[in-house]
Amino acid sequence: MNFIDRHAYDWGAAFARALFPLFPKRRRIAVDNVLKCGITDDPEEADRIARTSWGHLAGHVCEALCVPHVVTKENWREHLDFEGCDPDLVKLILDTPDVPILLVSAHHGVWEAATNVLSFARPMIAIARVMNNRFVANWMKKHHFRGPVTVIDKNHGFTPDVMRQWERDRAAMTILMDQHYSKGLPLTFLGRPAKTFATAAKLAIKTGHPIAIGSFVRIGPYQYRFVGDKPVTFDRDANRADATQLLNDRLAAAIRAYPEQYLWAHKRWR
Repeated sequence: MNFIDRHAYDWGAAFARALFPLFPKRRRIAVDNVLKCGITDDPEEADRIARTSWGHLAGHVCEALCVPHVVTKENWREHLDFEGCDPDLVKLILDTPDVPILLVSAHHGVWEAATNVLSFARPMIAIARVMNNRFVANWMKKHHFRGPVTVIDKNHGFTPDVMRQWERDRAAMTILMDQHYSKGLPLTFLGRPAKTFATAAKLAIKTGHPIAIGSFVRIGPYQYRFVGDKPVTFDRDANRADATQLLNDRLAAAIRAYPEQYLWAHKRWR
């Protein structure tokens, strides 16, 4: 690992933390979210968590850009830590390549970098926002920002072709489900009312495929630990709202364990 790769996260995080006061609106949103979610009742501690999480976002992006230089098909398992995880969860994610799975996470931890690393274990399909600027989108693709992963524009939805690819490739369908959706189910997230899209639960109920729920968090340079409980499956007659709330609750537990790595500055609650 060269000097730049080793310190990419530190430089990105330090730069973003220093600039955090220049984004007063985002700072207010982040601090308010931390307090209202009950992470702490101390405004100074809430500000520290908000600033740290802002730095983590930039540091994570910088490190994700360097993942292809550091992680290879020979050493990728060395970069993932499943300490304390349910054995069935570890087996599902790493050692069951013949089963399509859903990987449900949030804007927490190292979602971009972890997707890159997991692509060595099985094909990955990521439902994500594609950059509107074609020059930015091409740059990200050229520099393997999301690695050897099929990125599906979330605005296009789950077309028949996407579903066939998921089944054919036995891929991990990765969904970040902590975004506001005005037409979503009126549920709760981190103890607060939150409109939530039910796509992940809908897919799991329809297909019966298992779901791994949680987050990969950064515990060191290019070292990522999964925080989550045992995998779940839903019967075809499962209630969609109840299933989606379960996913919300599992993600909330992971976020509470590592609050400094959550993107508090985004407008999840409206």
